[in-house]
Amino acid sequence: MRLVVVGAGYAGTVAANRLVKKVKAAEITVINPRPDFVERVRLHEQIAGTGAAAIPLTSMLSEGVTTRVGTVDKIGDGQVTLGDGTGLDFDYLFLAVGSTVAPLLGTVPVGTWEGAEEARAALAELPGGRAVTVIGGGLTGIETASEIAFGRPDLRVRIVGQTIAASLSIGAQKRVRTGLNRLNVEVVEDSVAQIDPGAGEGGGDMVHLHSRPPVTSDLTLWAIIGSVPDLAARSGLEVDADGRAVVDEHLRSVTDPRIFVVGDCAAVPGSRAACATALPQGAHAADTLARMIEGRKPTPYSMGYTGQALSLGRRDGLLQVNRGNDTVRRLYFAGRTAAVAKEQVCRYAKFGARTGTYASLRGSK
Repeated sequence: MRLVVVGAGYAGTVAANRLVKKVKAAEITVINPRPDFVERVRLHEQIAGTGAAAIPLTSMLSEGVTTRVGTVDKIGDGQVTLGDGTGLDFDYLFLAVGSTVAPLLGTVPVGTWEGAEEARAALAELPGGRAVTVIGGGLTGIETASEIAFGRPDLRVRIVGQTIAASLSIGAQKRVRTGLNRLNVEVVEDSVAQIDPGAGEGGGDMVHLHSRPPVTSDLTLWAIIGSVPDLAARSGLEVDADGRAVVDEHLRSVTDPRIFVVGDCAAVPGSRAACATALPQGAHAADTLARMIEGRKPTPYSMGYTGQALSLGRRDGLLQVNRGNDTVRRLYFAGRTAAVAKEQVCRYAKFGARTGTYASLRGSK
């Protein structure tokens, strides 16, 4: 049996490693555009130089999994067509290409490995006193601004977003502001109209805001995750308005049941882009295929959330407690203990992907 996994993020890697355990004698091939496994939850550390986000993919995959570095042009009729024109047949395929970004002109995206590396190099060249602007008030933007301010206190760091930490409870939002203030991060609650690269003071970018005067930025980072790769749509799979592949209750494409879709690129109701989503989906899809091969009835996918975790530099953090349906509770934890807990969350995510061992709560009926 030929199994192909397209994409080696959290969802794809955990699926491949779980398939090795549960589908014996299968030929498993993982196709990824780079030879590394990228811990997306550590990209802000990569940018600030306070940590590393990539390790060789071969160290994350079990023995017996073949790795192929390349891009996929199309999937269809039991075959993967790669960017170099070669093809690869499959009996079942796991589509796990994640999400991507559509940055505003003049900004550097921080949600991809390539963008993070570009941001890291640009940041390293900035002399003290220069201004860094992070666009995006979500958790990605908060962690990026916080990490840069922690690692480079000689820079002037600001974060721009319509609402800072909108996914958190009101109390947690206030605590995030306190953490940002401690790191001397300027908080600007506004939206960006446009950016004029090189038009600002001293050759910096001119960042135009909707409701206040423009600001000058020597490095402008885009921290909004807003799209998915168009591989599913390009391959003729049914997708939703956001381009995510529509799946059934077992995470199979409604267009082609030989294709499982997991992670950010799957249109699963109630899910959000996070490793906390990708890992249980990748594990469940692998388990579903194993049950099908054994002639057992597959169980519908069900997963409940527990919360959200974010770091505010290396010594501060916040854990937001959520209900299983991902709505927030008033309860949250913050401070050094929360920072340690966030680090453990990141390590567990990597452990789960590498070993194929991952447990999550079931969703409410």
